[in-house]
Amino acid sequence: MKKRLLLGNAAIAEGAYEAGVRVVSSYPGTPSTEITECMAKYPKEEVDVEWSPNEKVSAEVALGASIAGGRAMSCCKHVGLNVMADPIFTASYTGVNAGLVICVADDQGMHSSQNEQDSRHYAKAAKIPMLEPSDSGECKEFTKLAFELSETYDTPVFIRLSTRVAHSQSLVEVGNRQERELKPYEKNIGKYVMMPANAIKRHVEVEKKILHLKEYAEKSPLNVIENNSSKIGVIASGITYLYAKEALGESVNYLKLGMVYPLPEKLITDFAKNCETVYVVEELDPIIEEHCKAIGVKVIGKEKFTMLGEYTPEMIALAVLGKSAPEHTDLSEQIPARPPVMCAGCPHRGTFYVLKKLGLTVSGDIGCYTLGAVAPLLSVDTTICMGASVSAAFGMSKVRGAEFNKKLVSVIGDSTFIHSGITGLIDIVYNKGINTVIILDNSITGMTGHQDNPTTGKTIRGEATKQVDLIKLCNAVGIEHVVVADPFDVKSFEKVVKEETEREEPSVIIAQRPCALLKTVKYTGNCIITDRCKNCKMCLKLGCPAISCKDGRSPVIDKTQCNGCGLCVNVCPFSAIEKA
Repeated sequence: MKKRLLLGNAAIAEGAYEAGVRVVSSYPGTPSTEITECMAKYPKEEVDVEWSPNEKVSAEVALGASIAGGRAMSCCKHVGLNVMADPIFTASYTGVNAGLVICVADDQGMHSSQNEQDSRHYAKAAKIPMLEPSDSGECKEFTKLAFELSETYDTPVFIRLSTRVAHSQSLVEVGNRQERELKPYEKNIGKYVMMPANAIKRHVEVEKKILHLKEYAEKSPLNVIENNSSKIGVIASGITYLYAKEALGESVNYLKLGMVYPLPEKLITDFAKNCETVYVVEELDPIIEEHCKAIGVKVIGKEKFTMLGEYTPEMIALAVLGKSAPEHTDLSEQIPARPPVMCAGCPHRGTFYVLKKLGLTVSGDIGCYTLGAVAPLLSVDTTICMGASVSAAFGMSKVRGAEFNKKLVSVIGDSTFIHSGITGLIDIVYNKGINTVIILDNSITGMTGHQDNPTTGKTIRGEATKQVDLIKLCNAVGIEHVVVADPFDVKSFEKVVKEETEREEPSVIIAQRPCALLKTVKYTGNCIITDRCKNCKMCLKLGCPAISCKDGRSPVIDKTQCNGCGLCVNVCPFSAIEKA
Protein backbone atom coordinates (compact mmCIF):
# COMPACT_ATOMS: atom_id res chain seq x y z
CA MET A 1 0.00 0.00 0.00
CA LYS A 2 1.19 3.50 -0.78
CA LYS A 3 -0.34 6.84 0.12
CA ARG A 4 -1.39 9.53 -2.35
CA LEU A 5 -3.04 12.92 -1.97
CA LEU A 6 -6.32 12.64 -3.88
CA LEU A 7 -9.48 14.61 -4.47
CA GLY A 8 -12.54 12.93 -3.04
CA ASN A 9 -13.74 12.32 -6.59
CA ALA A 10 -10.42 10.75 -7.59
CA ALA A 11 -10.58 8.56 -4.48
CA ILE A 12 -14.04 7.32 -5.50
CA ALA A 13 -12.56 6.36 -8.87
CA GLU A 14 -9.63 4.60 -7.17
CA GLY A 15 -11.99 2.67 -4.92
CA ALA A 16 -14.11 1.56 -7.86
CA TYR A 17 -11.01 0.53 -9.80
CA GLU A 18 -9.61 -1.48 -6.91
CA ALA A 19 -13.03 -3.09 -6.44
CA GLY A 20 -12.89 -4.44 -9.98
CA VAL A 21 -15.50 -2.22 -11.62
CA ARG A 22 -16.04 -3.14 -15.28
CA VAL A 23 -18.34 -0.39 -16.59
CA VAL A 24 -18.67 3.30 -15.60
CA SER A 25 -21.33 5.34 -17.38
CA SER A 26 -22.10 8.97 -16.43
CA TYR A 27 -23.12 12.41 -17.63
CA PRO A 28 -20.88 15.29 -16.47
CA GLY A 29 -22.26 17.39 -13.63
CA THR A 30 -20.35 19.48 -11.11
CA PRO A 31 -19.31 18.48 -8.46
CA SER A 32 -19.26 14.82 -9.60
CA THR A 33 -17.56 15.15 -13.00
CA GLU A 34 -14.01 14.24 -12.02
CA ILE A 35 -15.01 10.76 -10.83
CA THR A 36 -15.68 9.60 -14.36
CA GLU A 37 -12.80 11.62 -15.82
CA CYS A 38 -10.45 9.87 -13.39
CA MET A 39 -11.94 6.49 -14.28
CA ALA A 40 -11.01 7.13 -17.92
CA LYS A 41 -7.32 7.25 -16.91
CA TYR A 42 -7.36 3.55 -16.01
CA PRO A 43 -6.67 1.02 -18.79
CA LYS A 44 -9.63 0.61 -21.11
CA GLU A 45 -8.93 -3.12 -21.20
CA GLU A 46 -9.94 -3.18 -17.54
CA VAL A 47 -12.67 -0.53 -17.31
CA ASP A 48 -15.14 0.55 -19.99
CA VAL A 49 -15.83 4.25 -19.35
CA GLU A 50 -18.31 6.44 -21.22
CA TRP A 51 -20.06 9.78 -21.24
CA SER A 52 -23.74 9.05 -21.84
CA PRO A 53 -26.20 11.47 -23.47
CA ASN A 54 -27.92 11.94 -20.09
CA GLU A 55 -28.14 10.49 -16.58
CA LYS A 56 -31.12 8.25 -17.30
CA VAL A 57 -29.19 6.50 -20.05
CA SER A 58 -26.06 6.27 -17.89
CA ALA A 59 -27.96 4.55 -15.06
CA GLU A 60 -29.58 2.12 -17.48
CA VAL A 61 -26.21 1.22 -19.00
CA ALA A 62 -24.76 0.60 -15.54
CA LEU A 63 -27.76 -1.47 -14.46
CA GLY A 64 -27.53 -3.53 -17.64
CA ALA A 65 -23.85 -4.19 -17.01
CA SER A 66 -24.64 -5.25 -13.45
CA ILE A 67 -27.37 -7.64 -14.57
CA ALA A 68 -24.95 -9.14 -17.12
CA GLY A 69 -22.49 -9.89 -14.31
CA GLY A 70 -19.99 -7.01 -14.24
CA ARG A 71 -19.56 -4.50 -11.43
CA ALA A 72 -20.76 -1.10 -12.60
CA MET A 73 -21.03 2.51 -11.45
CA SER A 74 -22.84 5.65 -12.56
CA CYS A 75 -22.09 9.16 -11.27
CA CYS A 76 -24.11 12.37 -11.29
CA LYS A 77 -24.82 15.58 -9.43
CA HIS A 78 -27.96 15.98 -7.34
CA VAL A 79 -30.17 17.33 -10.14
CA GLY A 80 -28.84 14.58 -12.38
CA LEU A 81 -30.36 12.10 -9.95
CA ASN A 82 -33.75 13.57 -10.85
CA VAL A 83 -33.14 12.56 -14.46
CA MET A 84 -31.85 9.18 -13.32
CA ALA A 85 -34.75 8.50 -10.95
CA ASP A 86 -36.91 6.41 -13.27
CA PRO A 87 -34.52 3.46 -13.69
CA ILE A 88 -33.12 3.86 -10.16
CA PHE A 89 -36.47 3.34 -8.45
CA THR A 90 -37.01 0.20 -10.51
CA ALA A 91 -33.43 -1.00 -9.89
CA SER A 92 -34.37 -1.16 -6.22
CA TYR A 93 -36.93 -3.82 -7.18
CA THR A 94 -34.85 -5.78 -9.67
CA GLY A 95 -31.80 -5.77 -7.48
CA VAL A 96 -28.44 -6.57 -9.03
CA ASN A 97 -26.27 -9.42 -10.18
CA ALA A 98 -22.82 -7.87 -9.87
CA GLY A 99 -22.40 -4.81 -7.63
CA LEU A 100 -23.98 -1.52 -8.74
CA VAL A 101 -22.94 1.79 -7.16
CA ILE A 102 -24.58 5.16 -7.84
CA CYS A 103 -22.51 8.20 -6.83
CA VAL A 104 -24.46 11.42 -6.34
CA ALA A 105 -22.82 14.72 -5.40
CA ASP A 106 -24.98 17.30 -3.65
CA ASP A 107 -24.11 20.97 -4.06
CA GLN A 108 -24.77 22.66 -0.72
CA GLY A 109 -24.37 26.37 -1.27
CA MET A 110 -25.31 26.08 -4.96
CA HIS A 111 -21.80 26.75 -6.23
CA SER A 112 -22.81 25.50 -9.68
CA SER A 113 -26.45 24.47 -9.47
CA GLN A 114 -29.97 25.81 -9.84
CA ASN A 115 -31.20 24.43 -6.51
CA GLU A 116 -30.16 22.89 -3.22
CA GLN A 117 -31.44 19.34 -3.06
CA ASP A 118 -30.85 16.68 -0.43
CA SER A 119 -30.29 13.33 -2.16
CA ARG A 120 -30.89 11.42 1.06
CA HIS A 121 -34.59 11.73 0.26
CA TYR A 122 -34.01 9.54 -2.79
CA ALA A 123 -32.37 6.83 -0.72
CA LYS A 124 -35.39 6.68 1.58
CA ALA A 125 -37.94 6.95 -1.23
CA ALA A 126 -36.27 4.35 -3.47
CA LYS A 127 -35.32 2.16 -0.47
CA ILE A 128 -31.69 1.99 -1.52
CA PRO A 129 -28.88 2.09 1.09
CA MET A 130 -26.74 5.24 1.11
CA LEU A 131 -23.21 5.76 2.41
CA GLU A 132 -21.67 9.19 3.06
CA PRO A 133 -17.88 9.56 3.36
CA SER A 134 -16.22 12.48 5.15
CA ASP A 135 -12.86 12.64 3.37
CA SER A 136 -10.93 11.17 0.46
CA GLY A 137 -9.71 8.14 2.41
CA GLU A 138 -13.27 7.23 3.26
CA CYS A 139 -14.34 7.92 -0.34
CA LYS A 140 -12.09 5.12 -1.50
CA GLU A 141 -12.92 2.66 1.27
CA PHE A 142 -16.66 3.36 1.23
CA THR A 143 -16.74 2.77 -2.54
CA LYS A 144 -15.10 -0.62 -2.19
CA LEU A 145 -17.50 -1.51 0.61
CA ALA A 146 -20.48 -0.26 -1.41
CA PHE A 147 -19.81 -2.87 -4.09
CA GLU A 148 -19.65 -5.58 -1.43
CA LEU A 149 -22.89 -4.41 0.18
CA SER A 150 -24.56 -4.25 -3.21
CA GLU A 151 -23.82 -7.90 -3.90
CA THR A 152 -24.49 -9.06 -0.35
CA TYR A 153 -27.91 -7.45 -0.13
CA ASP A 154 -28.84 -7.63 -3.85
CA THR A 155 -29.38 -3.87 -4.18
CA PRO A 156 -27.86 -0.79 -5.77
CA VAL A 157 -25.95 1.35 -3.26
CA PHE A 158 -25.79 5.14 -3.20
CA ILE A 159 -22.67 7.07 -2.25
CA ARG A 160 -23.51 10.66 -1.33
CA LEU A 161 -20.88 13.36 -1.67
CA SER A 162 -20.91 17.08 -1.07
CA THR A 163 -19.00 19.72 -3.00
CA ARG A 164 -16.45 19.97 -0.18
CA VAL A 165 -15.78 16.23 0.01
CA ALA A 166 -15.72 15.84 -3.77
CA HIS A 167 -13.28 18.71 -4.30
CA SER A 168 -11.07 18.58 -1.22
CA GLN A 169 -7.90 16.50 -0.93
CA SER A 170 -6.62 14.15 1.75
CA LEU A 171 -4.33 11.15 1.97
CA VAL A 172 -5.53 7.88 0.50
CA GLU A 173 -3.97 4.43 0.76
CA VAL A 174 -3.81 3.16 -2.81
CA GLY A 175 -3.83 -0.59 -3.41
CA ASN A 176 -4.04 -3.04 -6.27
CA ARG A 177 -7.02 -3.87 -8.42
CA GLN A 178 -8.90 -6.98 -7.42
CA GLU A 179 -9.85 -8.68 -10.66
CA ARG A 180 -13.19 -10.38 -10.46
CA GLU A 181 -14.67 -12.95 -12.78
CA LEU A 182 -17.97 -11.99 -14.32
CA LYS A 183 -20.85 -13.35 -12.32
CA PRO A 184 -22.84 -15.96 -14.24
CA TYR A 185 -25.78 -14.52 -16.15
CA GLU A 186 -29.03 -16.44 -15.87
CA LYS A 187 -32.37 -15.57 -17.41
CA ASN A 188 -34.67 -14.62 -14.54
CA ILE A 189 -37.97 -13.14 -15.69
CA GLY A 190 -39.40 -12.87 -12.19
CA LYS A 191 -36.44 -10.78 -10.99
CA TYR A 192 -35.67 -8.54 -13.94
CA VAL A 193 -38.92 -8.09 -15.88
CA MET A 194 -40.84 -5.46 -13.92
CA MET A 195 -44.38 -5.98 -15.08
CA PRO A 196 -46.93 -5.56 -12.28
CA ALA A 197 -47.26 -9.23 -11.33
CA ASN A 198 -43.50 -9.55 -10.86
CA ALA A 199 -43.02 -6.11 -9.33
CA ILE A 200 -45.55 -6.88 -6.58
CA LYS A 201 -43.42 -9.84 -5.52
CA ARG A 202 -40.17 -7.90 -5.82
CA HIS A 203 -41.53 -5.18 -3.52
CA VAL A 204 -41.77 -7.83 -0.80
CA GLU A 205 -38.07 -8.56 -1.33
CA VAL A 206 -37.21 -4.86 -1.11
CA GLU A 207 -38.85 -4.58 2.30
CA LYS A 208 -37.00 -7.67 3.50
CA LYS A 209 -33.70 -6.21 2.34
CA ILE A 210 -34.34 -2.97 4.20
CA LEU A 211 -34.93 -4.90 7.42
CA HIS A 212 -31.64 -6.74 6.97
CA LEU A 213 -29.88 -3.46 6.18
CA LYS A 214 -31.30 -1.90 9.34
CA GLU A 215 -29.73 -4.73 11.31
CA TYR A 216 -26.46 -4.10 9.50
CA ALA A 217 -26.63 -0.37 10.31
CA GLU A 218 -26.72 -1.14 14.05
CA LYS A 219 -23.35 -2.91 13.99
CA SER A 220 -21.74 -1.48 10.86
CA PRO A 221 -18.18 -0.16 11.19
CA LEU A 222 -19.45 2.78 9.13
CA ASN A 223 -21.32 4.11 12.17
CA VAL A 224 -18.89 4.95 14.97
CA ILE A 225 -19.29 6.33 18.50
CA GLU A 226 -16.47 8.50 19.86
CA ASN A 227 -16.86 8.76 23.62
CA ASN A 228 -15.03 11.75 25.07
CA SER A 229 -16.84 11.56 28.46
CA SER A 230 -18.86 14.65 27.67
CA LYS A 231 -22.42 15.53 28.57
CA ILE A 232 -22.91 16.87 25.06
CA GLY A 233 -23.38 14.58 22.08
CA VAL A 234 -23.16 15.40 18.36
CA ILE A 235 -24.59 13.24 15.58
CA ALA A 236 -23.16 14.06 12.18
CA SER A 237 -22.17 12.56 8.84
CA GLY A 238 -20.05 13.44 5.85
CA ILE A 239 -18.40 16.85 5.78
CA THR A 240 -20.39 18.14 8.79
CA TYR A 241 -18.60 15.58 10.98
CA LEU A 242 -15.25 17.18 10.06
CA TYR A 243 -16.68 20.67 10.58
CA ALA A 244 -17.91 19.60 14.04
CA LYS A 245 -14.53 18.06 14.93
CA GLU A 246 -12.77 21.26 13.94
CA ALA A 247 -15.22 23.40 15.89
CA LEU A 248 -15.68 21.30 19.01
CA GLY A 249 -12.61 19.09 19.26
CA GLU A 250 -12.75 16.56 22.10
CA SER A 251 -15.23 18.59 24.15
CA VAL A 252 -18.22 16.53 22.96
CA ASN A 253 -19.09 12.93 22.16
CA TYR A 254 -19.67 12.00 18.51
CA LEU A 255 -21.82 9.54 16.66
CA LYS A 256 -20.41 9.56 13.15
CA LEU A 257 -22.86 8.08 10.69
CA GLY A 258 -21.19 6.73 7.57
CA MET A 259 -24.40 5.01 6.55
CA VAL A 260 -27.18 7.58 6.24
CA TYR A 261 -29.88 5.18 5.01
CA PRO A 262 -31.17 3.12 6.61
CA LEU A 263 -30.32 4.78 9.89
CA PRO A 264 -29.76 2.76 13.07
CA GLU A 265 -32.20 3.00 15.97
CA LYS A 266 -30.63 1.21 18.93
CA LEU A 267 -27.21 2.73 18.25
CA ILE A 268 -28.64 6.25 18.29
CA THR A 269 -30.73 5.54 21.37
CA ASP A 270 -27.77 4.12 23.29
CA PHE A 271 -25.60 7.06 22.28
CA ALA A 272 -28.21 9.58 23.44
CA LYS A 273 -28.63 7.85 26.83
CA ASN A 274 -25.08 8.80 27.77
CA CYS A 275 -25.55 12.49 26.91
CA GLU A 276 -27.60 15.22 28.52
CA THR A 277 -27.92 17.14 25.26
CA VAL A 278 -27.64 15.81 21.71
CA TYR A 279 -27.18 17.97 18.62
CA VAL A 280 -27.74 16.79 15.06
CA VAL A 281 -25.45 18.60 12.64
CA GLU A 282 -26.49 18.00 9.04
CA GLU A 283 -26.53 20.23 5.98
CA LEU A 284 -29.78 20.85 4.12
CA ASP A 285 -32.81 18.85 5.32
CA PRO A 286 -33.43 17.39 8.82
CA ILE A 287 -33.26 13.74 7.72
CA ILE A 288 -31.29 12.44 10.73
CA GLU A 289 -33.07 14.80 13.12
CA GLU A 290 -36.52 13.60 12.09
CA HIS A 291 -35.40 9.98 12.38
CA CYS A 292 -34.14 10.60 15.91
CA LYS A 293 -37.37 12.25 16.98
CA ALA A 294 -39.42 9.49 15.35
CA ILE A 295 -37.70 6.86 17.53
CA GLY A 296 -38.17 8.97 20.68
CA VAL A 297 -34.70 10.52 20.96
CA LYS A 298 -34.72 14.18 21.93
CA VAL A 299 -32.26 16.14 19.81
CA ILE A 300 -31.53 19.74 18.91
CA GLY A 301 -31.34 20.33 15.19
CA LYS A 302 -32.73 22.89 12.81
CA GLU A 303 -33.91 25.18 15.58
CA LYS A 304 -30.20 25.95 16.00
CA PHE A 305 -28.93 25.28 12.49
CA THR A 306 -30.02 26.64 9.12
CA MET A 307 -31.56 24.58 6.34
CA LEU A 308 -29.74 26.82 3.85
CA GLY A 309 -26.34 26.29 2.29
CA GLU A 310 -23.10 25.08 3.79
CA TYR A 311 -22.13 25.06 7.45
CA THR A 312 -18.89 26.34 8.94
CA PRO A 313 -16.99 25.36 12.10
CA GLU A 314 -17.73 28.81 13.48
CA MET A 315 -21.47 28.29 13.02
CA ILE A 316 -21.31 24.94 14.82
CA ALA A 317 -19.21 26.30 17.70
CA LEU A 318 -21.71 29.10 18.23
CA ALA A 319 -24.73 26.77 18.17
CA VAL A 320 -23.29 24.08 20.45
CA LEU A 321 -20.91 25.92 22.77
CA GLY A 322 -22.15 29.48 22.45
CA LYS A 323 -18.71 30.57 21.30
CA SER A 324 -18.80 33.47 18.92
CA ALA A 325 -16.04 33.71 16.34
CA PRO A 326 -15.65 35.66 13.12
CA GLU A 327 -16.67 33.73 9.99
CA HIS A 328 -13.65 35.13 8.18
CA THR A 329 -10.62 37.31 8.60
CA ASP A 330 -11.07 40.93 7.54
CA LEU A 331 -8.40 42.12 5.15
CA SER A 332 -7.03 45.62 5.30
CA GLU A 333 -7.42 46.12 1.54
CA GLN A 334 -10.76 46.02 -0.22
CA ILE A 335 -10.98 43.17 -2.71
CA PRO A 336 -12.83 44.00 -5.93
CA ALA A 337 -16.03 42.08 -6.60
CA ARG A 338 -15.78 39.39 -9.26
CA PRO A 339 -19.29 38.56 -10.47
CA PRO A 340 -19.65 35.52 -12.73
CA VAL A 341 -19.22 36.40 -16.36
CA MET A 342 -18.72 34.65 -19.66
CA CYS A 343 -15.05 34.34 -20.57
CA ALA A 344 -13.33 36.73 -22.95
CA GLY A 345 -13.92 35.32 -26.41
CA CYS A 346 -16.96 33.26 -25.33
CA PRO A 347 -18.94 32.39 -28.48
CA HIS A 348 -22.24 32.87 -26.64
CA ARG A 349 -21.60 36.58 -26.10
CA GLY A 350 -22.44 37.46 -29.71
CA THR A 351 -25.70 35.52 -29.53
CA PHE A 352 -26.93 37.29 -26.42
CA TYR A 353 -25.82 40.67 -27.68
CA VAL A 354 -28.06 40.22 -30.71
CA LEU A 355 -30.98 38.82 -28.72
CA LYS A 356 -30.78 41.75 -26.29
CA LYS A 357 -30.60 44.23 -29.16
CA LEU A 358 -33.72 42.73 -30.75
CA GLY A 359 -35.58 42.76 -27.42
CA LEU A 360 -36.49 39.10 -27.62
CA THR A 361 -37.86 36.97 -24.81
CA VAL A 362 -35.28 34.23 -24.21
CA SER A 363 -36.14 30.85 -22.71
CA GLY A 364 -32.79 29.75 -21.28
CA ASP A 365 -31.15 26.52 -20.21
CA ILE A 366 -28.39 25.04 -18.05
CA GLY A 367 -24.82 25.80 -19.13
CA CYS A 368 -22.29 28.61 -19.45
CA TYR A 369 -24.89 30.49 -21.44
CA THR A 370 -27.07 30.91 -18.33
CA LEU A 371 -24.74 33.88 -17.76
CA GLY A 372 -26.64 35.61 -20.55
CA ALA A 373 -28.91 36.68 -17.69
CA VAL A 374 -26.11 38.75 -16.11
CA ALA A 375 -25.67 42.49 -16.73
CA PRO A 376 -25.14 44.10 -19.13
CA LEU A 377 -26.62 41.44 -21.43
CA LEU A 378 -29.66 40.74 -19.21
CA SER A 379 -31.05 38.63 -22.03
CA VAL A 380 -32.25 35.36 -20.47
CA ASP A 381 -35.81 35.34 -19.09
CA THR A 382 -36.03 31.82 -17.65
CA THR A 383 -33.70 28.98 -16.66
CA ILE A 384 -35.34 25.91 -15.13
CA CYS A 385 -33.53 22.66 -15.87
CA MET A 386 -31.74 20.76 -18.62
CA GLY A 387 -33.80 20.93 -21.81
CA ALA A 388 -36.52 23.18 -20.39
CA SER A 389 -35.62 26.07 -22.71
CA VAL A 390 -37.30 24.27 -25.60
CA SER A 391 -40.35 22.88 -23.81
CA ALA A 392 -41.02 25.93 -21.64
CA ALA A 393 -40.90 28.27 -24.63
CA PHE A 394 -43.50 26.13 -26.37
CA GLY A 395 -45.70 26.43 -23.30
CA MET A 396 -45.21 30.20 -23.29
CA SER A 397 -46.24 30.42 -26.94
CA LYS A 398 -49.38 28.38 -26.26
CA VAL A 399 -50.79 30.97 -23.87
CA ARG A 400 -49.37 34.15 -25.40
CA GLY A 401 -50.16 33.46 -29.07
CA ALA A 402 -48.40 33.66 -32.42
CA GLU A 403 -47.38 37.31 -32.23
CA PHE A 404 -45.62 36.77 -28.90
CA ASN A 405 -43.91 33.74 -30.40
CA LYS A 406 -42.26 35.95 -33.02
CA LYS A 407 -40.43 37.71 -30.20
CA LEU A 408 -39.50 34.48 -28.42
CA VAL A 409 -36.53 32.12 -28.79
CA SER A 410 -35.05 29.17 -26.91
CA VAL A 411 -31.30 28.92 -26.34
CA ILE A 412 -29.72 25.57 -25.53
CA GLY A 413 -26.18 24.18 -25.72
CA ASP A 414 -25.21 21.35 -28.04
CA SER A 415 -24.59 18.90 -25.18
CA THR A 416 -27.75 19.96 -23.36
CA PHE A 417 -29.76 19.60 -26.56
CA ILE A 418 -28.60 15.99 -26.83
CA HIS A 419 -29.26 15.50 -23.09
CA SER A 420 -32.91 16.51 -23.09
CA GLY A 421 -33.70 19.09 -25.76
CA ILE A 422 -34.53 16.72 -28.62
CA THR A 423 -37.82 15.56 -27.13
CA GLY A 424 -38.93 19.17 -26.60
CA LEU A 425 -38.19 19.92 -30.25
CA ILE A 426 -40.23 16.86 -31.28
CA ASP A 427 -43.09 18.18 -29.13
CA ILE A 428 -43.03 21.50 -30.98
CA VAL A 429 -43.15 19.80 -34.38
CA TYR A 430 -45.74 17.20 -33.41
CA ASN A 431 -48.08 19.74 -31.83
CA LYS A 432 -47.77 22.27 -34.68
CA GLY A 433 -45.70 24.89 -32.88
CA ILE A 434 -43.78 27.62 -34.71
CA ASN A 435 -41.03 28.22 -32.15
CA THR A 436 -37.44 29.14 -32.97
CA VAL A 437 -34.72 27.21 -31.13
CA ILE A 438 -31.10 28.41 -31.09
CA ILE A 439 -28.59 25.61 -30.47
CA LEU A 440 -25.39 27.13 -29.10
CA ASP A 441 -22.83 24.80 -30.65
CA ASN A 442 -19.49 25.54 -28.99
CA SER A 443 -18.00 22.14 -29.90
CA ILE A 444 -17.71 20.91 -26.30
CA THR A 445 -19.52 20.52 -22.96
CA GLY A 446 -18.26 23.79 -21.54
CA MET A 447 -19.60 24.47 -18.06
CA THR A 448 -18.39 21.25 -16.46
CA GLY A 449 -14.86 21.58 -17.83
CA HIS A 450 -14.61 20.52 -21.48
CA GLN A 451 -16.01 17.02 -21.74
CA ASP A 452 -16.71 15.48 -25.13
CA ASN A 453 -20.29 14.61 -26.04
CA PRO A 454 -22.08 12.96 -28.98
CA THR A 455 -21.79 16.13 -31.09
CA THR A 456 -17.97 16.35 -30.86
CA GLY A 457 -17.07 13.07 -32.54
CA LYS A 458 -14.84 11.92 -29.69
CA THR A 459 -15.32 9.56 -26.73
CA ILE A 460 -14.27 10.27 -23.14
CA ARG A 461 -10.85 8.80 -23.98
CA GLY A 462 -10.49 11.08 -27.01
CA GLU A 463 -11.07 8.29 -29.51
CA ALA A 464 -12.81 9.10 -32.79
CA THR A 465 -16.45 8.02 -33.02
CA LYS A 466 -19.59 8.82 -34.98
CA GLN A 467 -20.51 12.49 -34.64
CA VAL A 468 -24.14 13.49 -34.33
CA ASP A 469 -25.10 15.75 -37.23
CA LEU A 470 -27.33 18.39 -35.66
CA ILE A 471 -28.70 19.51 -39.02
CA LYS A 472 -29.77 16.00 -40.02
CA LEU A 473 -31.10 15.34 -36.52
CA CYS A 474 -33.31 18.43 -36.64
CA ASN A 475 -34.46 17.56 -40.16
CA ALA A 476 -35.29 14.03 -39.02
CA VAL A 477 -37.71 15.22 -36.32
CA GLY A 478 -39.48 17.48 -38.80
CA ILE A 479 -37.62 20.81 -38.74
CA GLU A 480 -37.36 21.98 -42.35
CA HIS A 481 -35.63 25.29 -41.65
CA VAL A 482 -32.19 24.81 -40.08
CA VAL A 483 -29.64 27.60 -40.43
CA VAL A 484 -26.00 27.54 -39.33
CA ALA A 485 -24.70 30.99 -38.39
CA ASP A 486 -21.64 32.53 -36.74
CA PRO A 487 -22.73 34.59 -33.70
CA PHE A 488 -19.62 36.77 -34.05
CA ASP A 489 -20.81 37.96 -37.46
CA VAL A 490 -23.35 40.06 -35.62
CA LYS A 491 -24.98 41.70 -38.66
CA SER A 492 -25.54 38.40 -40.43
CA PHE A 493 -26.61 36.68 -37.21
CA GLU A 494 -29.13 39.43 -36.47
CA LYS A 495 -30.59 39.00 -39.96
CA VAL A 496 -30.91 35.24 -39.47
CA VAL A 497 -32.67 35.63 -36.11
CA LYS A 498 -35.14 38.13 -37.56
CA GLU A 499 -35.94 35.84 -40.49
CA GLU A 500 -36.37 32.69 -38.45
CA THR A 501 -38.56 34.24 -35.74
CA GLU A 502 -40.88 35.60 -38.44
CA ARG A 503 -41.55 32.15 -39.88
CA GLU A 504 -44.92 30.48 -39.49
CA GLU A 505 -43.11 27.17 -39.05
CA PRO A 506 -40.70 25.84 -36.43
CA SER A 507 -37.04 26.54 -37.10
CA VAL A 508 -33.60 25.96 -35.63
CA ILE A 509 -30.58 28.24 -35.69
CA ILE A 510 -27.25 26.57 -34.95
CA ALA A 511 -25.02 29.31 -33.51
CA GLN A 512 -21.72 27.70 -34.34
CA ARG A 513 -18.41 28.89 -32.92
CA PRO A 514 -16.05 26.90 -30.66
CA CYS A 515 -15.37 27.68 -27.01
CA ALA A 516 -12.49 30.15 -26.75
CA LEU A 517 -10.75 27.97 -24.16
CA LEU A 518 -10.39 24.94 -26.41
CA LYS A 519 -6.78 24.10 -27.27
CA THR A 520 -7.71 24.03 -30.94
CA VAL A 521 -8.91 27.67 -30.86
CA LYS A 522 -6.00 29.91 -31.80
CA TYR A 523 -7.06 33.52 -31.36
CA THR A 524 -4.02 35.77 -31.60
CA GLY A 525 -3.02 39.23 -30.51
CA ASN A 526 -5.44 41.54 -28.78
CA CYS A 527 -7.83 44.36 -29.62
CA ILE A 528 -7.13 48.04 -29.09
CA ILE A 529 -9.35 51.13 -29.06
CA THR A 530 -8.07 53.84 -31.40
CA ASP A 531 -8.53 57.60 -31.36
CA ARG A 532 -11.56 57.18 -33.61
CA CYS A 533 -13.55 56.21 -30.51
CA LYS A 534 -16.67 58.41 -30.07
CA ASN A 535 -17.30 57.16 -26.52
CA CYS A 536 -20.64 55.63 -27.55
CA LYS A 537 -19.89 52.73 -25.20
CA MET A 538 -21.49 50.21 -27.54
CA CYS A 539 -18.62 47.81 -26.83
CA LEU A 540 -19.49 47.84 -23.13
CA LYS A 541 -22.85 46.26 -23.95
CA LEU A 542 -21.01 43.04 -24.75
CA GLY A 543 -20.10 42.49 -21.11
CA CYS A 544 -16.61 41.35 -22.07
CA PRO A 545 -14.37 41.21 -18.96
CA ALA A 546 -11.51 42.72 -20.99
CA ILE A 547 -13.43 45.96 -21.71
CA SER A 548 -14.00 48.51 -18.96
CA CYS A 549 -14.75 52.16 -18.39
CA LYS A 550 -14.15 54.32 -15.34
CA ASP A 551 -15.65 57.66 -14.34
CA GLY A 552 -17.41 58.21 -17.66
CA ARG A 553 -14.19 58.10 -19.63
CA SER A 554 -13.74 56.29 -22.92
CA PRO A 555 -13.66 52.50 -22.77
CA VAL A 556 -10.32 50.72 -22.49
CA ILE A 557 -9.30 47.15 -23.32
CA ASP A 558 -7.11 45.24 -20.89
CA LYS A 559 -4.65 43.39 -23.11
CA THR A 560 -3.91 40.90 -20.32
CA GLN A 561 -7.51 39.65 -20.56
CA CYS A 562 -8.23 40.20 -24.26
CA ASN A 563 -7.55 37.16 -26.44
CA GLY A 564 -8.17 38.88 -29.76
CA CYS A 565 -11.48 37.17 -30.57
CA GLY A 566 -12.58 40.26 -32.48
CA LEU A 567 -16.24 40.43 -31.44
CA CYS A 568 -15.87 44.02 -30.27
CA VAL A 569 -14.37 44.91 -33.66
CA ASN A 570 -17.58 43.71 -35.30
CA VAL A 571 -19.79 45.62 -32.87
CA CYS A 572 -18.12 49.04 -32.91
CA PRO A 573 -20.17 51.34 -35.21
CA PHE A 574 -17.24 53.68 -35.84
CA SER A 575 -14.55 51.10 -36.65
CA ALA A 576 -12.66 52.44 -33.65
CA ILE A 577 -11.51 49.01 -32.44
CA GLU A 578 -8.76 47.16 -34.27
CA LYS A 579 -6.84 43.92 -33.91
CA ALA A 580 -3.23 44.52 -32.88
